[in-house]
Amino acid sequence: MGEDGPKRAVTGTVVKVLIHRREERGMELLPFASRCVRAGEVHELVATDHAETADGSRIDRVAFLGFAEIGCAGVVDRGDELRVDGRVVGTVLGFDGCHFPNHYNILVHTRAPLTGGELDLHPEDRVEFAPASRPGARTAAAAGAAREG
Repeated sequence: MGEDGPKRAVTGTVVKVLIHRREERGMELLPFASRCVRAGEVHELVATDHAETADGSRIDRVAFLGFAEIGCAGVVDRGDELRVDGRVVGTVLGFDGCHFPNHYNILVHTRAPLTGGELDLHPEDRVEFAPASRPGARTAAAAGAAREG
């Protein structure tokens, strides 16, 4: 985000699909624009149509997507795209720590909060957090070819 340099995508795997939603969940956005995650950690993915990103914002309308195991350590940033099997689900809104240190709730902004069941997610689906695609952005392959050439 902003002035940050390039980073690798954080990948993982869906380990449990969730199928419930709440209208008054009361999650609270942590005052962090990013969180480091370690390989092997499991975090909860939560969809919301709330767009507010101010520290401490209350997030009520949520749909639970599922739990994902992190496959490679990295940094998840606000604004990263969440992709499941290559399909963009939404963008990272922020983080809620009500269950930490067991896991973070990674809040994902979507047009309409749909559950993991409604999105047809399955255990072993590939999860990826990566910077949002920008028109004209160089791909990693193109950058490597430029360095070699």
